[in-house]
Amino acid sequence: MDQTKHILVYSDSLTWGIVPGTRRRLRFDFRWPGVMYNALNVGAERVRVTEDCLNGRRTAFDDPYKPGRNALVGIQQVIEAQSPLEMVILLLGTNDFQSMHPHTAWHSAAGLAAVVNAVRTAPIEPGIPVPLILLIAPPQLEDPRGPIGPKFAGGDVASRGLAAAIRQVSADMGCAFFDANSVTTSSTVDGVHLDADQHETLGRALTPVVLDLLRMD
Repeated sequence: MDQTKHILVYSDSLTWGIVPGTRRRLRFDFRWPGVMYNALNVGAERVRVTEDCLNGRRTAFDDPYKPGRNALVGIQQVIEAQSPLEMVILLLGTNDFQSMHPHTAWHSAAGLAAVVNAVRTAPIEPGIPVPLILLIAPPQLEDPRGPIGPKFAGGDVASRGLAAAIRQVSADMGCAFFDANSVTTSSTVDGVHLDADQHETLGRALTPVVLDLLRMD
């Protein structure tokens, strides 16, 4: 029987690995899930990491210009398709504060709670356990600038308190929690995404957290 533990990372452009100031993408080994994957697979135990990350993905809200950016749309089918899963990692919320939205930290956290509920009620096959869920609070937006600046204008103010709100959701819903702000800021280039060295830092910081959670089962 395959004993490999399977983790799904469901996220947005912060994890997709967009290179700030460009439309290019970092290679897997340089994105934080890849950094984490390589660090997890140094011993005898094998861990598989699957990314489902879409630029512009919100928690529970639609993008008025691009379809399919609502994280609730299709998440249950993703869980069903990728099962069995040991863990689902959710890093979402940044795009809830694009300038066309009037959201507060409470709205974003409530959207994330809806995603958690969708994961837990996905129609997986009988006998397959519901996965653990790790919520990651994204780095605080800091003066969004460059080509992406107008899209996130005001988001640094609107998103204040997001990490605390996500922490509360994790406590209320029995999810694990990690605050990316504890190890990194947002990009020094555009104030929204993650620079390559920040991906490295986040991936390495998450490795012991994920290992501890995997050993809980």
